[in-house]
Amino acid sequence: MNVFLQRRDPPVKVRDLFTDIQDGRVLMALLEELSGCKLLYRFRPSSHRIFRLNNISKALAFLDDRHVKLPGVDASSIADGTPSAVLNLLWNMILYPFSCDLSPQPSDAGGYSCNTLPSKGRKAAREPKYHGKAIQALLRWVQRCTSKFGVEVCDFGRSWRSGLAFLAMIKSIDPDLVDLRENLSRQPRENMQLAFTIAQHSLDIPRLLEPEGKGSR
Repeated sequence: MNVFLQRRDPPVKVRDLFTDIQDGRVLMALLEELSGCKLLYRFRPSSHRIFRLNNISKALAFLDDRHVKLPGVDASSIADGTPSAVLNLLWNMILYPFSCDLSPQPSDAGGYSCNTLPSKGRKAAREPKYHGKAIQALLRWVQRCTSKFGVEVCDFGRSWRSGLAFLAMIKSIDPDLVDLRENLSRQPRENMQLAFTIAQHSLDIPRLLEPEGKGSR
């Protein structure tokens, strides 16, 4: 979230996910960055719960009209900062890509104006991918990137513990950044530290991961 929110002027930073999302402002700001639509003009700043619920409902309606599936998510649970609901919401935003509808809407429609919500009932441009299919598609793409360097990736678990898969992914982007022969003799933690550092400084990929103790076993 913070990677996208840093693009705003001024930048927005989430420090506590389950608290900062409760008034709807951060959620609307994130949706603006992801879709290019304008939502925050409908935000009502207030400490009263009714206004917080209204803000969040507008954001959820935005997603619903774009056929983003939100099972078990409602405005009340987000306003309460319920972890399962907040994480469910964000995960489904990742799984089901959406965009902004640019067709003009009447200014007196009482809803979102030009380049915001599409009309109700409009068919989705494409059917959303199921979770399993998305994971398998991502895995096949990773395998295409790493196999040409002799690194086998079978899953999104143990295959990454040596750190070589991360380095192979970087090498597939820019071969000059990584010499895999040098990394074969290094410890997994060293490989991961190197991969994350190269990705951050050479490819402008934010460092969102840190090596864990079990990764070096």
